[in-house]
Amino acid sequence: MRKVLVTGADGFIGSHLVETLLYKGYAVKALSQYNSFNYWGWLEDIPQNNNLEIVTGDIRDPYLCDEIVKDIDTIFHLAALIAIPYSYIAPESYYETNVKGTLNICKAAKNNGNIRTIVTSTSEVYGTAQYVPIDEKHPKQPQSPYSASKIGADAVALSFFNSFNLPITIARPFNTYGPRQSARAIIPTIISQIVAGVETIKLGDLTPTRDFNFVKDVCEGFLFISNCDDTIGKEINIASNYEISIGDTLNLISNIMNKKVKIITDEVRLRPKNSEVFRLWGDNSLIRKLTGWQPKHTIEEGLTETIKWFTKPENLAKYKATIYNL
Repeated sequence: MRKVLVTGADGFIGSHLVETLLYKGYAVKALSQYNSFNYWGWLEDIPQNNNLEIVTGDIRDPYLCDEIVKDIDTIFHLAALIAIPYSYIAPESYYETNVKGTLNICKAAKNNGNIRTIVTSTSEVYGTAQYVPIDEKHPKQPQSPYSASKIGADAVALSFFNSFNLPITIARPFNTYGPRQSARAIIPTIISQIVAGVETIKLGDLTPTRDFNFVKDVCEGFLFISNCDDTIGKEINIASNYEISIGDTLNLISNIMNKKVKIITDEVRLRPKNSEVFRLWGDNSLIRKLTGWQPKHTIEEGLTETIKWFTKPENLAKYKATIYNL
């Protein structure tokens, strides 16, 4: 039985990845960020499993990182600060967690036998598309402190491949959505407000386009990458090769939910002009060529499953739909 470590396991994608790995028969060590309440985030929603070990700590601590990677076959490094608006307010915390945290994980992987490591990047590193679809050779553009921190983290990881032959892959998911996602993201923002009975939806700019990917497909992408030696030392997009505007996404959701809504622009939700990423459309030809992965869910199927989850009262109760969360 392969034993894997998932950092950021208490988060949106991380918790889904833990579920996927357990379903596939892996033994999973899941890192949840330490807190005095002994609260494990979205791991609380995963049924108990004899193959799941939950540990708490912080990837900013190199000693912790060195300890938790012992006897691990593969590391899936997802732990990061990801909220773009909050990165304008607290940029230093993003570099401490995203860059230094990635450095700590890479050092620990190197010092404990050169462990196979999948480092999670983001499509935000590309910035507004200079050409589409965006392949892995597209220039990096740090349009926010968050994206700059992730560009730095990716560079640190690749430096360990080049310097120490650490078997690293940069997995770069484009816009992921699904159950459990934070309401600061656009799709949960729309769905949670509609389900909560809000008649006037508050949104930011409706014109940017995104390449949306259902979380279950993204998790499969992680597994395909980790099981393919040809991906080592490479940056790999996990993308749908499809773009849709925020405005059209709103219309699609409202049609699926059979709800007509009014829209107002909330100035607080607008990014600074030069920081907004106006177009994202990911090229997924490399991951398909190397691993055979391709998305299984259409956007309509993924949204339907996401809406179904949010409409359950016990799930919606975990959100404050009327409050904009940075």
